Amino acid sequence: MGNNMNKTKIAVIGGGPAGMLAAGHAAELGAEVTLFERNTLLGRKLGITGKGRCNLTNDCTPDEFIKNVTANGKFLFSAINRFSSADTMALIESLGVPLKTERGKRVFPVSDKATDVVLALKHYCLKNGVRIVCDRISELIQKADGTLSGVRSEKKDYVGYDAVILCTGGLSYPITGSTGDGYRMAESVGHTVTPRIPSLVGLCSDDFVCRETMGLSLKNVAVSVIDTKKKNKVIYRDFGEMLFCHFGISGPLVLSASAHLRPMESGRYLVSIDLKPALDAQALDKRLLSDFEKYKNRNFINAFDELLPAKLREPFIKLCAIPTDKKIHSITAEERHRICELLKNLPVTITGFRPIGEAIVTSGGVSVKEIEPQTMRSKKCPNLYFAGEVMDLDAYTGGFNLQIAFCTAHAAAEAATNADAFE
Repeated sequence: MGNNMNKTKIAVIGGGPAGMLAAGHAAELGAEVTLFERNTLLGRKLGITGKGRCNLTNDCTPDEFIKNVTANGKFLFSAINRFSSADTMALIESLGVPLKTERGKRVFPVSDKATDVVLALKHYCLKNGVRIVCDRISELIQKADGTLSGVRSEKKDYVGYDAVILCTGGLSYPITGSTGDGYRMAESVGHTVTPRIPSLVGLCSDDFVCRETMGLSLKNVAVSVIDTKKKNKVIYRDFGEMLFCHFGISGPLVLSASAHLRPMESGRYLVSIDLKPALDAQALDKRLLSDFEKYKNRNFINAFDELLPAKLREPFIKLCAIPTDKKIHSITAEERHRICELLKNLPVTITGFRPIGEAIVTSGGVSVKEIEPQTMRSKKCPNLYFAGEVMDLDAYTGGFNLQIAFCTAHAAAEAATNADAFE
């Protein structure tokens, strides 16, 4: 396809993390690259990841990485071994962004600014000579022999390309440009797109506790997710921060948990919140006895002034099913046991996911059965390649989803630039 006299011409569709890395690396390898982005800014979604801090990868081994991929992890074996988390970190630091590793091996820029990563990747493209075109590509132009000759927008046709890399993202955060264009383009050349569902998303609940505590953030709590259809099996457990919302629950712990709730069925999953994970049942009972002794002449409504945040006290007392005007000194041992049980297992019944537009990640996408895992090349269309979230690949929180984008983009760029290398 390409030689020194006649450079390989590559069109990259989508200027997110996968698109910028694919374009920058292909150009670095000597290809003539045009990067098409529908927004006027590159990396809009990347700029808001990790609450604007950008958890760009996870400092783990390739094997650990694959264990954290929830859909089609084995497909990534070649890509992650050829461009690991360590390679991502080395590249970003070489572009002038110092990195740091936090709890759970999550990697962030030292500056805590996602924009630093966005600008570094943009600079990577520009310094290697990538041409950036702000236009929304809506179609792939296919020749009679099945190969692609170019891409089409509402304004014009862009032709004369040897390869196209599709990096259009999923359906999450549509305001940033992820509106599913890539799925339609892939289907137009014969690809199967698996059903798309939200992942890393808030969870809905009709429980009054959520409504009455709306806006309350809980730190240092433990959360367990119980699958009531599987003999109350605990399918997820972690410790950290969560939030009560008008629709149910959200926050880092809940977003991580959401990736495990499959298939989603209303009422199937119960989230159990341990409000006092530092205390075992015995220590908690001792603490309650001490508080109850201190406030023995108060009414039960005032029993938790030291133990619970103000917003949670009344809903919690309702759950205890103990009269609010009962004197604390007359609380029975059985009632105290019930209180302890609720402090360690506050239940929230889940009715469903929040909409896909609010999800951090889209689960589902172009079927990986139709993509070569070493090269990210389409098995349906010889000079089409894929990278990132447009494929049916997703992972838990912690930097794994961006690492999927980076390692697949690297593989696609290498293969598209040197198309006969893997023949």
